[in-house]
Amino acid sequence: MQCVFVQFRCTPGTTYQVAADIYDREVVSELYSTSGEYDLIAKVYIPDGEDVGHYLTERLFDVPNISRTLTTMTFKAF
Repeated sequence: MQCVFVQFRCTPGTTYQVAADIYDREVVSELYSTSGEYDLIAKVYIPDGEDVGHYLTERLFDVPNISRTLTTMTFKAF
């Protein structure tokens, strides 16, 4: 599995609803509220053989009130 982190910027006043909608989809392994440019960060495991972009687009990025995302890929360091 490929681990990625996805940050979400939400429409003002909708962060709690966006978080609930993301969590309800049962796609993320962890979901946190954050400070700074983005409102939420999620840890997502992409199944082997899946295209990361398609996987995230089809399962997460259509949640209402998400105005921007930032996906960070991870790589085995050791």
